[in-house]
Amino acid sequence: MIYTAITLLNSVLYLCNGIYEDPSGNWHELDRAMILLIGIAAFELRTNLPVKPLVLRYVTAYIPSLLLTFAYVWSTGLREPLAKTAYRDIWINFTSLFVLLSIINTAVHVYKKKRGQKEKDKKKRVEFGEEKRQ
Repeated sequence: MIYTAITLLNSVLYLCNGIYEDPSGNWHELDRAMILLIGIAAFELRTNLPVKPLVLRYVTAYIPSLLLTFAYVWSTGLREPLAKTAYRDIWINFTSLFVLLSIINTAVHVYKKKRGQKEKDKKKRVEFGEEKRQ
């Protein structure tokens, strides 16, 4: 679903700029799929690493995944010349999506933690109330 949305957005941007054919063809599609795969791996690392402070978990997932993304961009340069702004562009796109998903993940984590705490408090009140009546 994400891949489709990114592909559609890319096509619309090309058309808005007057480019009616993708100059890189199928390679561009495969490159986008690989970058998305790296991003999914980064998301899995970010949500499943057993590192307690969330910020440290995010940094631990971000750095290797960004380095892998840069390595992939470099390897595409062996096939065809890279745009002058290739590394900057991938850094902006990768980092902005990583930060957005990290904010969403943190909000979900905080929400679940608060909801879990409320349920514990409610359970304690019910147990305490039952103990007083006995």
